[in-house]
Amino acid sequence: MARSRLGSSPAFNFVLTMGVVNLFGDMTYEGGGAINGQFMATLGASAAVVSITAGLGEFLGYSLRSVSGYIADRTGRYWLITFIGYAINLLAVPAMAFAGNWQVAALLILAERIGRAIRKPTVEAMLSYTTGKHGKGWVYAVSTALDETGATLGPLIMALVLLLHGDYRTGYALLLISSVLAIGALTVARMNFPVPSRLEEERTAPAGGFSRSYWLYMVAAACFAAGLISYELVAYHLATAKVVTKQWIPVFLAFSTGCGVIASLILGKLYDRAPLRTLLVAIFLSSLFSPFAFYGDLPALLAGMVFWGIGYATQDTLFKAVVAGVLPEGKRNLAFGLFYSGYGAGWLIGSVATGLLYEPSRVALVAFAVLAQLISLPLFVIAKRQEHSPQ
Repeated sequence: MARSRLGSSPAFNFVLTMGVVNLFGDMTYEGGGAINGQFMATLGASAAVVSITAGLGEFLGYSLRSVSGYIADRTGRYWLITFIGYAINLLAVPAMAFAGNWQVAALLILAERIGRAIRKPTVEAMLSYTTGKHGKGWVYAVSTALDETGATLGPLIMALVLLLHGDYRTGYALLLISSVLAIGALTVARMNFPVPSRLEEERTAPAGGFSRSYWLYMVAAACFAAGLISYELVAYHLATAKVVTKQWIPVFLAFSTGCGVIASLILGKLYDRAPLRTLLVAIFLSSLFSPFAFYGDLPALLAGMVFWGIGYATQDTLFKAVVAGVLPEGKRNLAFGLFYSGYGAGWLIGSVATGLLYEPSRVALVAFAVLAQLISLPLFVIAKRQEHSPQ
């Protein structure tokens, strides 16, 4: 595939600009995510409440994408929808500073995920117009790497706040700065690239409806999501089991997301050369996360967080590249939205199961998480074979 120099490419400049938006965005909500579990615990929430809230938030954050994607395709108002989504997504996090009980905190966590649901399909669809020039894996790898850079910095900022003897509310309030920076960068993107579809130089989306491979990919991704435990539950475990002191819990998230930055770039580049093999190896490595994180000493925990970072790189880079290869023309926003609705359903099932299993049997929790992700492997193989068969 021909590539032009990246610095001279408007398509790649758009990828970088939206990457900066998401850098500040991830700094905001991953910074909040690094302390949500512990903060809810201080407000009296149980492990089940923390995990189910996180799971319900992810479910809404994924399932509602089909709605916003459908509206974007029908109205063509993708920039307006994107701005509304980012505003809700970003401003709900600093509002946590005013939460007086776990119920209010839970509602704000849900609001943040809903905002993310509104803007995600439009962003991924706009980025898909650049994949014909620079490769599906590489475009989403660069985008995710910038996301994860912000996701690394946010938790580190929260760790610094706690190290300096600040409280959780102070940490949430500081995240208003990154929220404003993200919205500012989004405004720049809107001004410089008002019609992203003009960036497409090669047709990358097939005409017609949704293929069998598309639906199989969705089911496989839902299984994967069921085993990808939220950091809220991990943080709750680290805090209540006193594995580490509270100042170090955000650092572990930062370490994991930092690993995710490297994993995204490597996996994205490999995906453009060997799609299925790269996907299967990444999923297998991700499945190793839970036994290391919930049963092990400090070195094992660090290894577990590396695998967790690979898991998030898989969902944020590889799955988007997979969808970009099978989405139908004219339904790009809906295709991304529907795919992640199925993904969110899997996440909700997994979060409820792991939240309820945590207290009675952590062995069962780990077994569930590992098996859920391994089950997705043959489904991805079948879906890939269906991709080139008559539909």
